[in-house]
Amino acid sequence: GWQVSMKSGSLSYILPCNRLPVQLMSQVRVYTSNGQKKDLGSEGTNGSARGETLHKAETGRQETANAGQKQSSPKQPIQVKVKAVLKKREYGPKYTQNNFITGVRAINEFCLKSSDLDQLRKIKRRSPHDDTETFTVYLRSDVEAKSLEVWGSPEALARERKRRKEAEIKYREKLFRNQRLLWEYKEFFGNTKPRSSTATMFFKGPGKVVMVAICINGLNFFFKLLAWVYTGSASMFSEAIHSLADTCNQALLALGISQSARTPDPSHPYGFSNMRYIASLISGVGIFMMGAGLSWYHGIIGLLHPHPVESLLWAYCILAGSLVSEGATLLVAINEIRRSARAKGLSFYQYVVQSRDPSTNVVLLEDAAAVLSVAVAATCMGLTSLTGNPYYDSVGSLGVGTLLGTVSAFLIYTNTEALLGRSIEPEQLQRLTESLESDPVVRAIHDVKATDMGMSKVRFKAEVDFDGRVVTRSYLEKQDIEQLLQEIQQVKTLEELEAFMLKHGENIIDMLGAEVDRLEKDLKQRNPDVRHVDLEIL
Repeated sequence: GWQVSMKSGSLSYILPCNRLPVQLMSQVRVYTSNGQKKDLGSEGTNGSARGETLHKAETGRQETANAGQKQSSPKQPIQVKVKAVLKKREYGPKYTQNNFITGVRAINEFCLKSSDLDQLRKIKRRSPHDDTETFTVYLRSDVEAKSLEVWGSPEALARERKRRKEAEIKYREKLFRNQRLLWEYKEFFGNTKPRSSTATMFFKGPGKVVMVAICINGLNFFFKLLAWVYTGSASMFSEAIHSLADTCNQALLALGISQSARTPDPSHPYGFSNMRYIASLISGVGIFMMGAGLSWYHGIIGLLHPHPVESLLWAYCILAGSLVSEGATLLVAINEIRRSARAKGLSFYQYVVQSRDPSTNVVLLEDAAAVLSVAVAATCMGLTSLTGNPYYDSVGSLGVGTLLGTVSAFLIYTNTEALLGRSIEPEQLQRLTESLESDPVVRAIHDVKATDMGMSKVRFKAEVDFDGRVVTRSYLEKQDIEQLLQEIQQVKTLEELEAFMLKHGENIIDMLGAEVDRLEKDLKQRNPDVRHVDLEIL
């Protein structure tokens, strides 16, 4: 019910000084839900008598001198305004009576049938999905009551849930076996299914660049290995190892590209686009360990135990062919990066440093290092041929290893930064913030975070201070003002006031949620890179 806490009761205080006695007169009034008023009386007289007795005992001499003043001083009551407040409702640590759940959740969690839900109250709510405006939900309390009616007791419901869980596990195991058999059937009889989207990724863009690099580097490794076996050159060995490392790393990049195309699932709601960065990071580590490590090792062994080098004619021919093939792959990677950088409005250097496309970046840097390493190896082998000193050849191997180590360090750094979740460019962040602040429903924006999730996907988060007056006006513009005024005039009791405020308060909260959805949708439409928007109400 409605209750008010009133004046402080009837109390009287006599101060032990020359001041006049002050008496506080008040009454306690309690308002009940039916509008009745009760007076709990006053205690002014008794409190005053007790106060005067204490005063006489403590200040006997001053009482005689001030007796005339006390008799001539009237008592002045202090009036306190009474405010009616709604009694606070205690909900407890767990309150689910007003919770809404969807039909799918009601069927799965409470083991009901769709026919059971037809008998329950249906409530239309604003949909959280972009493709639908409203969807049907049910009160959780109604669903729980219906489940107890169907199953008889909570224990029976728990047993049914356990049985269904076991059946689901068996179904998944059977589904896995059937998929395995289907895959073996396709392998044996051939697959006539149209080419999937994952396969088409390797015929354009970064996938095409990676596949071209795999073919060329594989051939280069084979011919360089033959040249090393024939000549015994340390520089040629480093080149063969370099081509082998490039081939393995680019095969790993191809795996990352195929995995990044997987659709999001409940375990990975934001998708698998970071698989490209993971593959590039592992590729950088592989270049460092396999390419740079073996080149350094072979160069150091050549310095410690030099041996004469055989005819280098075939080695020069193979290096020339490798230079042409690596240069062709490098041009393919450069053209792809230029096209992508132009589409993003970035320079070539910015696109590479920011690691916008990690797969193409790896091919670009590996092929650039391959071209330079071919030049270094040819130079050192030429010096060895002219002077007959094998130390030049070993120095060339160390130079190739150092070049590979530099490339691998750059790849490890850039891909690690991308996986850690770096912020977007300040200019882009400023545009997003200004786009939100220009909306009339927004007062201010705080704690803005915009993270580059990789592959041109941005996640934007901000705490928004909404203008409640604008939200309320938007709600009123959609209402019949005459009908709303009649509802206000019909409010006579406290219960009617509570019902009126609860009804329109919930509708205004729904309007606020609709405004949040509108802002998120507009932000995504104006900025295609923004895939996930989280706006929190401040």
